[in-house]
Amino acid sequence: MPERAHKIFRILTLNQISSLGLKLFDTHHYTIGDDITEPDAILVRSHNMLQMDIAPSVKAIGRAGAGTNNVPVKDMNLRGVPVFNAPGANANAVKELVLAGLLMASRNLIPAIRFAEDLQGDNATLHKLAENGKKQFAGIELPGRTLGIVGLGAVGRLVADAALRLGMKVMGYDPNITVDAAWNLSADVKRAESMEDLLRNSEFVTLHVPLLDATRHLINHKLVSNMKAGTILLNFSRDGIVDESAVLEGIDSGKIKYYVCDFPSQLLRHRTTVITLPHLGASTMEAEENCAVMVVNQIVDYLENGNITNAVNFPNITMERGSPFRLAVANSNVPNMLGQISTGMAKAGLNILNMGNKSRGEMAYTLVDVDRPVPQETIDEIAAIRGVLMVRYVPILAK
Repeated sequence: MPERAHKIFRILTLNQISSLGLKLFDTHHYTIGDDITEPDAILVRSHNMLQMDIAPSVKAIGRAGAGTNNVPVKDMNLRGVPVFNAPGANANAVKELVLAGLLMASRNLIPAIRFAEDLQGDNATLHKLAENGKKQFAGIELPGRTLGIVGLGAVGRLVADAALRLGMKVMGYDPNITVDAAWNLSADVKRAESMEDLLRNSEFVTLHVPLLDATRHLINHKLVSNMKAGTILLNFSRDGIVDESAVLEGIDSGKIKYYVCDFPSQLLRHRTTVITLPHLGASTMEAEENCAVMVVNQIVDYLENGNITNAVNFPNITMERGSPFRLAVANSNVPNMLGQISTGMAKAGLNILNMGNKSRGEMAYTLVDVDRPVPQETIDEIAAIRGVLMVRYVPILAK
């Protein structure tokens, strides 16, 4: 009779996660809560985990959003723990906020609103004051203007499509664009040869790249000097991508007309040509639900089958079950690991029915289906191989 596990997985939630996602956990096999000890997996949104003491029992972390700057990814690499995210799940919400930013800046809506709120008098007086003052808020229309998009992932592509429908010209720059992203990008998006090329030719610039060492202060003093006079800069990505002092210098010099971002700071406060929002990019009911559903499905598939989809630190690998008996191994991407893993199984008399192996940078991951249950001593022997970071036996769960 096939081996079936009665495992109860323990899921720790560090933030409020949409109930639509949490309902995907089978209550026969999962216990979920914000006070779980020794969890098998952690679900997080904005909670800062960087200084958190993460239990040795943790096998996976799921970030219900795109960015993982609040998760200690490098530390999890050393433990062989995948960190999942939900790329694209909040893309429409961010796209809509970018469009709102374009309109707020191009039509001077924020100073106009403040002006109207400060008017005093009866209706006749208010009407006269409004008519006399409205000229100072005259804006520009979007058709025919050029929007430069830095980063052509899920959000960048949606912004490009929306801008084209508004009659704008679109120029894009993304040296790391994937093949799939390129196929899904409109042919009407003109490719920029460099950041400088994009900035020289765009009246609006919007940023959609992750915060990495290579993108920190991507917008700096030098690049601001390459902008067209009166550029409207939008940042709904991460605050660290922009050097705020460079932006303020650009505002003072006339290079930047407005800076619209989702990240308040002391330096940007009380600037009439800076519009800051309180990190609203993914703050819609739909985005929160989409992110929760995506990341929970990924966590479940990993815990129950060992499959990996959308982990920021592991390769994607999905292998159909060829047996109830499966072993998952995470290891450093060094030579002869597969040989040593196979030797350990052969020593135990296990017949390999199916094997999948993928690597990503310094990380490699292997799934192996065998013909019978894997003895604990075999698991321990493979775990002791130099370079192996994690070994997990993944039998089929009893229903």
